[in-house]
Amino acid sequence: MKTSRLQLGVAGLGRAFTLMLPTLVNDPRIQLVAATDPQTLACAQFERDFGVTCDVNFEALCANPKVQAVYIATPHQLHAAQVEMAAAYGKHVMVEKPMALTLDECSRMIEATTRAGVVLMVGHSHSFNAPILKTRQLIQSGAFGQVRMIHALNYTDFLYRPRRPEELDTQAGGGVIFSQAAHQIDIVRLLGGGLVNSVMAHTGAWDTSRPTEGAYSALLGFVGGTFASVSYNGYGHFDSDRWMDGVGELGQTKNWNDHGAARQRLANAASAAEEAQLKAARNYGASQWTGSTALPPHAQHQHFGPLIVSCEHADLRPTPQGVWIDGDFEVKLDVLEPPTLPRSEVIDELYNAIMRDKPVLHSGAWARATTAVSLAILASAQSGQIQTPTDQVQPVY
Repeated sequence: MKTSRLQLGVAGLGRAFTLMLPTLVNDPRIQLVAATDPQTLACAQFERDFGVTCDVNFEALCANPKVQAVYIATPHQLHAAQVEMAAAYGKHVMVEKPMALTLDECSRMIEATTRAGVVLMVGHSHSFNAPILKTRQLIQSGAFGQVRMIHALNYTDFLYRPRRPEELDTQAGGGVIFSQAAHQIDIVRLLGGGLVNSVMAHTGAWDTSRPTEGAYSALLGFVGGTFASVSYNGYGHFDSDRWMDGVGELGQTKNWNDHGAARQRLANAASAAEEAQLKAARNYGASQWTGSTALPPHAQHQHFGPLIVSCEHADLRPTPQGVWIDGDFEVKLDVLEPPTLPRSEVIDELYNAIMRDKPVLHSGAWARATTAVSLAILASAQSGQIQTPTDQVQPVY
């Protein structure tokens, strides 16, 4: 029998989990009932916080009768097999982006969950953000005509945050294409209609000590003639949050005195093993874990860098405060109230899909299409040729 609260088990108590934790703890629709993680400190912290014993491994989590759905926040290369196992145990699944590393893996995940009759939702990606969803509503209203062009960019210090070795290996799912393009491609596909039919791209791997892509720029064509330019630079110099009213990706006010902090932290790691330890130290329950599950004070809406959607009769610009509309004859801000709960849109979609049988916007098919575009970016950069991504789908609603 379904209860009013979704009984959620968590696989992976690392960075993705800590970002979702305030939402999971403070949303009354969610009850955290189980977890598993290879780090003993993380499991001990979970047991203290939630009064349950961590399961010994992922299969035990899936077999746990208390668990109704599994949130998979493990390394990228584990996603496919773990989704298949969760489905085999009849559990609904929310799996972090990127969905998987290959299209074959994506298809296996979709087939497994379809066969088991369980929900598969992929996220968090920033296409869940309220300003992005509001922009889509404005587009769907028809008031501004068709979308003609989208421009998205983001400059961060992503590549210099502490990483495990596989996170710097493209073949293992490392670099900005798998971890960051999933956000940006999801956004422009949602706003551009979903059906990307051409990709021309360049990528940059400019630091031999971190041998994976740290930057990309791509031109995407859509069925119907819309096109989008997407650029990302994770080399930690310019910070495009300066163009977002000083609001960071997570909705927080930026401290500009932190410029260069990522590189400075890395200076304390003399080897790959020490860098991995540095990353682990910031995870849930570890030595640098703040211990806070409280909601951030005065937070604004999250974002993924500057974005402009050019329609026939207006340019739409989602921001942490709402959506700016530069129309034919006036400029106005369609204001959004500050979020009472960060990432509540993620729980809206997950809860409604499982508890109310509503369709999933960020489904397996949707995420496979985003993965196809991400892989096309890599292929185009390597070949110098335009690529046609497969498996493209339109938004379901």
